[in-house]
Amino acid sequence: MKQVCMRCGKEREGLELRCKKCGGPFKVEAEDLPFSKNLRENFPYIKSWISLGEWNTPMIKNGDIYFKLDFLNPTGSYKDRGSVTLISYLAENGIKAISEDSSGNAGASIAAYGAAAGMKVKIFVPSTARGNKLKQIESYGAEVVKVEGSREDVARAAENSPYYYASHVLQPQFRDGIRSLAYEIVRDLDWEVPDNVFLPTSAGTLLLGVFEGFNHMFNQGVISKIPKIIAVQTEQVMPLCSKVKGIKYTPPEKVTSIADALVSTNPFLLPEMEKVVKEYGDCIVVSDGEILEAWRELAKKGLLVEYSSATVYSAYKKANLKGTTVLLLTGSGLKVL
Repeated sequence: MKQVCMRCGKEREGLELRCKKCGGPFKVEAEDLPFSKNLRENFPYIKSWISLGEWNTPMIKNGDIYFKLDFLNPTGSYKDRGSVTLISYLAENGIKAISEDSSGNAGASIAAYGAAAGMKVKIFVPSTARGNKLKQIESYGAEVVKVEGSREDVARAAENSPYYYASHVLQPQFRDGIRSLAYEIVRDLDWEVPDNVFLPTSAGTLLLGVFEGFNHMFNQGVISKIPKIIAVQTEQVMPLCSKVKGIKYTPPEKVTSIADALVSTNPFLLPEMEKVVKEYGDCIVVSDGEILEAWRELAKKGLLVEYSSATVYSAYKKANLKGTTVLLLTGSGLKVL
C-alpha cells in the first residue's frame, strides 16, 4: 500500500517523517483496497501483529445513543489501535529502538507495545509531568526523559534522540491503525452506518483515522454515506473549532482544563482536520463545568472514563441531533483517580 503526502501527493520513500518536497504529513492510501470483513486483512502491509489483545471493544446502547467503549483497550485508551499497527510495522522494518514524546495515553501505549516488541523505548515528557499516566509509562520499562521548556521542546528532543522517532502524530501507520475503529462501529451496527459520531479532538489522529476508515468503506460500497463527524474541543484548547466556526481563539500559556488529554493548541495536522470537519461534520466547544457534569452522569451509568472522554457526552447534550449516534469513549477513568 502506498504512503503519500497529504498536502502534495508525493510518495514516501522510506521511513522519513515528513514529505521531502513540502514538509507535509504522510498517510497510508486505503481507498482502493478491497474491504474485508476480516478486519485485520484491511492492513495487508502488516505481516505479523505484535498484539496485546487490542480492538473489538464493546459498543453498548444506552437510550437513544451508543457508547463505543474504546477505553477497554489493553493500556486503557484507543491509542492502542495506532500503537499495534505502528510498532508491528516498525518491527518488520528492523527498528530496535524508538523514541516518543507524550506524558499521556500515547506514551503509555507506545511504551507497552514497544516492550512487547522487545524494543528499547525512550519517552520524552515535560519536566512538570506527573501522575498515573507517567507511572504507567515507567511500569512498561520505558526510559522516561524529562525536558524543560514547551511542548514543542519536548517533541524536538524526542526527534533529535539517537532512537527512531515513533511519533504518534507524524507516523502514518499510527493514524492508519485507527481505521479499525470505524470498521468496528459499522460492524457492530450490523453493517449499517450511524448518522453521527462524536469524538474528542486534540492532535487529530483519532479524527483523521476514523474518517479514513469510513471513507474506505464508502469507496468500497460497504456503507452508503460517511456519517457526520463531530469533533469536540474545550474552551481552552479549540484551534479546530476556531477555524471551523470562525471563533476568536488565543491559546493559553498553560493548559489547566480538566480534559488533560486534549492539549494540542497548535496541532500539526490542523489543515487536514479542518478539511474533514468542514466537509463531513461539525465542531463543538464544551466548558470544564459541562465536562464535569457529563463525567458524573457517565459514572452513574457505570462508565468511568477520563474527563477528556466525557467531552463527547457533554457535546451530545448540546447538539440536539437526530438519528443513530455513536459516542467514542477513548480513555479509562482509572488513569485519573
